[in-house]
Amino acid sequence: MKITECNIDFITERSGLIGFANLIIDNSLYISSIGIHKKLSGGYRITYPQKQNHSILYPINRETSSIIETTIFNKLKESR
Repeated sequence: MKITECNIDFITERSGLIGFANLIIDNSLYISSIGIHKKLSGGYRITYPQKQNHSILYPINRETSSIIETTIFNKLKESR
């Protein structure tokens, strides 16, 4: 799996939510609305889209989760 594009749409911060990441994977799959939140202890965390408490998408293993987090956090550093 390769993330071929990552964009971040910043919003006015509310309850720690600072923006949403959108990814393109392998030039084939578009994923949007991955929430980016500031942690109270510093740093960031991400949340995946849900609808009425049901996950719409979620990585099924730690390797995939790590690739997504690293890509989003690197893009966030570039954007700030």
